[in-house]
Amino acid sequence: MTRRVFLHIGLPKTGTTYLQDVAWANKAALGKAGLLLPGAHQRRHLLASLDVRQDPALARRSGDVSQPWQDLVTEARAWPGDVLVSHEFFCAASASQVRRMVDDFPDAEVHVILTARAMVDLGISRWQEWVRNGGTQDIDSFPPRSTYDPTDEWGWGSSDLADVLGRWGEVVPAPRVHVLPMASGHGSSEELWVRFASVLGVESVRVRTERGTANRSMGVVETEVLRRINPHLTEFRSAGDRGRWIRSYLAMPDVIPATSERFRPGPETLADLARRGERALEILTAGEYDVAGDLALLTPSDVSGHRHPSEVSEAEMLDVSVRVVAALMGKVRGVTRERNELATVLGSQRRRVSVARIVSAIRSRFSRG
Repeated sequence: MTRRVFLHIGLPKTGTTYLQDVAWANKAALGKAGLLLPGAHQRRHLLASLDVRQDPALARRSGDVSQPWQDLVTEARAWPGDVLVSHEFFCAASASQVRRMVDDFPDAEVHVILTARAMVDLGISRWQEWVRNGGTQDIDSFPPRSTYDPTDEWGWGSSDLADVLGRWGEVVPAPRVHVLPMASGHGSSEELWVRFASVLGVESVRVRTERGTANRSMGVVETEVLRRINPHLTEFRSAGDRGRWIRSYLAMPDVIPATSERFRPGPETLADLARRGERALEILTAGEYDVAGDLALLTPSDVSGHRHPSEVSEAEMLDVSVRVVAALMGKVRGVTRERNELATVLGSQRRRVSVARIVSAIRSRFSRG
C-alpha cells in the first residue's frame, strides 16, 4: 500500500485548533495505528508553515528555527506508515511553495485536508480573531492587505476557500483534496473529528476527544473595546507578546466580560464575502474534490438582525471598560500577594541557609582545634 502524507492546511477558524489538540493528545495511539505526527511538539508545525512560506518572521520566533520544515520531512520519510502535518497557516502557501512541499515526498501519495465554513461567518470570525491578536482596523477594512502575499496569515490567501483550492489544486489532484464543511457556531466538534479521522483512515482508533481550551468568541461590544485598546499597546507588538498578553490574557473572559452578542460587517463587505462563498461552492460542486460532509453547511447564516460594530454605544463600551479595569485590579492584587508570599518564603530559606553555614563553619573550626 502506498504511503500517504496528509497535509491539513486549515482554513483558520474552522475547528483546526480542536482537531490539532485531539491529534496531539492521542499521538501515541495514532502512532500505534500507523499514523505519525512528526515533531516533538505541536509548535513545530507552526514553525514549519513559516519556513515553507519563506516568512521572515520565522527568524524572530523563539526556539530552534533553523530548518523546521526539513526536520518534519526527515522524520516523516523515515516512518513506514502514513503521516499527518497540520497547521492552518500552510493554506496561504503559493503554488510554487506547494510544489516544493509535495516534491519533498517523492515516494508518498500526498493528500490535502481542508476544513471549511461559510465565507460570511468565517470573515466575521477571522476579523474578531485578528482583533484578539492586536488588530486595530474596523471590520470593513479587513483584511489589512488586499493583495496576495504567502507570508500574510490574515489575508484572502488564508481565508478565501476558492483561492486556496485554486493554488493547491494546481499541484495536488482534486480527488486527493478532502474538504470537510463544518457548521458555524453550534456544530459538533466530535462529529468533525469523526470525519477528519475517517479521511486519515484512523476512524477505528479510540481517542480522547475532550476539548481543552476552546477558542471563545467575544461579543460585538467587547470586540470593539479591545480594538480601541490595541493601538495603545505599543509594547506588545511581537507575535509572542500579542498571543500571550492580548489574546490569552486581556481577551479572556476573566478579564473582559463575555456577552457573545454576534455582529455583522457592512453591506459591501457582506456582499463581497457572500460572492467569495458562492464561488467556492461552485468550484466544489463542479470539481472532483472529495467532500466529506454536507456542502449545505457552507451556506451563510442570516446576519441581518445583528449589529454592526459601529452601532455600539459609548455607554456600552464604558461599561465594559470599567469592568476590565476592575478585573485587572483584582489580578494585580493577586499577583502581588503571591509575589510577597514567595519573597517571604525565599527570605526564610535564605536565613536558614545562612544559619546552617555559620554552624557548619563553627563546627569545622572546633574540629580542627
